[in-house]
Amino acid sequence: MNTDKNPQKIKSMFNEISPHYDLMNNLISLGSHYIIKFLAIRKLEIKPRSNILDLCCGTGDFTRIIRKFYPRSKVIGLDFSPEMIKLAKIKNPKGAFIQGDCTDLPFGEREFNYITMGFGLRNIENRESALKEIHRVLDKGGKFLHLDFGYRNIFSSIFDLFTYLVTRFTQNKEHYKYLLQSKKEFPEPDELIKEFEQQGFKCVKVCNYFFGAISAQIMEKV
Repeated sequence: MNTDKNPQKIKSMFNEISPHYDLMNNLISLGSHYIIKFLAIRKLEIKPRSNILDLCCGTGDFTRIIRKFYPRSKVIGLDFSPEMIKLAKIKNPKGAFIQGDCTDLPFGEREFNYITMGFGLRNIENRESALKEIHRVLDKGGKFLHLDFGYRNIFSSIFDLFTYLVTRFTQNKEHYKYLLQSKKEFPEPDELIKEFEQQGFKCVKVCNYFFGAISAQIMEKV
């Protein structure tokens, strides 16, 4: 059974879960998600005064990390959900955030040196369109960091069980069923890299966490 990724449905879902989004992420990951995001961003080796776009920024974790450790760079966070953007602005009062669609980015060609996306591509109905847009607005030689669930192994199965137990009595448990189903349907890193390469990227680094259950791919625009 394929998950329904109709854009309006996805936007509504994230609007609804936004008030408890950070809390649930902390519970499900036992607080590790922020550390993983930090480690993945460090692998980008961001140069000073870079222009960075954080797609599917949610409540602004990636944006916050980038602003803290690379203060001389300019970072813009973009998300489909207006409620997520509201929370991102509260967490990052000096940050720049806009509501937008990853398949139709409001930027010119080659505007950014780095683009990050954490746990977002999995929720986009048309991945190909999103990747074309990422390629378009990224400068030649620029880096695209993609972070999400990785290989479906024993550690991934443990995460699924733990997530089910943690969320089964929550108000939005149906939305977390979507999370688990979308995770099962999402390509594993090796397949995903092939998709990226078809859109004009080359893989320069793969970083696995929790024995590959979470994976980051760093792609370069060629």
